[in-house]
Amino acid sequence: MTMRISTMPGIPDVLSAAEIEATSLHLAQLQLPNGQIPWWPGGHCDAWNHVEAAMALTVTNRVAEARAAYQWLADIQLGDGSWFNYYVGTSVKDSRLDTNVCAYIAAGLYHYVLVTNDEEFATAMFPAVERALEFVLRWQLPDGTIRWSLDSTGRPEGYALLTGSSSIFHSLRCGVALAERLGMARPSWELAAGRLGHAIAHHRGAFAPKNEFAMDWYYPILAGALTHDAAIARLEEGWERHVMPGHGVRCVSTNDWVTAAETAECVIALDAVGWNDQAMELMTLTRRHRRDDGSYFTGIAYPEHVTFPDRETTSYTAGAIILAADALVSFSPAAGLFREETLPAVLDLAEPGCPLGLPGECA
Repeated sequence: MTMRISTMPGIPDVLSAAEIEATSLHLAQLQLPNGQIPWWPGGHCDAWNHVEAAMALTVTNRVAEARAAYQWLADIQLGDGSWFNYYVGTSVKDSRLDTNVCAYIAAGLYHYVLVTNDEEFATAMFPAVERALEFVLRWQLPDGTIRWSLDSTGRPEGYALLTGSSSIFHSLRCGVALAERLGMARPSWELAAGRLGHAIAHHRGAFAPKNEFAMDWYYPILAGALTHDAAIARLEEGWERHVMPGHGVRCVSTNDWVTAAETAECVIALDAVGWNDQAMELMTLTRRHRRDDGSYFTGIAYPEHVTFPDRETTSYTAGAIILAADALVSFSPAAGLFREETLPAVLDLAEPGCPLGLPGECA
């Protein structure tokens, strides 16, 4: 049975309920008749950001649009369980297969069923989730990490990315929770998540060095691979490098280019560890990216105060804003998804011969 969702309340002095509704409407108007949600009108679409937009539609009571979004993914899924990297309408723009992009449907469908209680639709979509996660796990390496992609010729890349693997870790846990809720336990996913989570928490050197990117800083926390003291320590270590006071989160620490999506995702990570004041301050700073139609500029470069890319707005940015708002006001039943409130306990599974010994020690 589907649950009727009420209107998300606003955040006092930050974002009104009417503004949240305007952003939700903006996303709905971007959606194509086949269910695809491009980055902008006429732009490309990738499965990860498409799912993030669908999650935002779900929590703002646009359930039919969210269902159409997930159905589009099921309709175009490749035989091996993957999706191409970018689509434009019915055409393929980039044929790379990104494992993180392919895994995120599990997080989206679990989020959907938490909010709506619509287990019938989730059950119908579960085969797509299963095929996607099984595709991703074909590329798990002996150290627990997961190759980040296959190029257009089908050749797998030889390394893993921390942000992508963190997101896959979260998707696997969502897949486990979804399977259990639907009576289709998948213990192999739980074991794979335990191996991957151990690598993220204790073997940072197993991932390609991308320390300049803000997502590599906060995503292990956002995804739940780092919690409690380890999460706090990571936030403190990277705060000055990645947060531009009075403006938001730098996408790349080497440039004073603040992106609203990274700022909103960092809000969710801060909420997960109880840094409520800092989370609210960052959320307030996203307002300067907001446009009257409810869309959000992707980024602003300082000190020039110019948008970059020039006047670009993106669906994933609008989606991230709505999900951050949901986390801050604890509105929907999925608001605590990144606070470990609706997911099974994490297994910490070291590989045979792991030099670290007891869980909790970090490389």
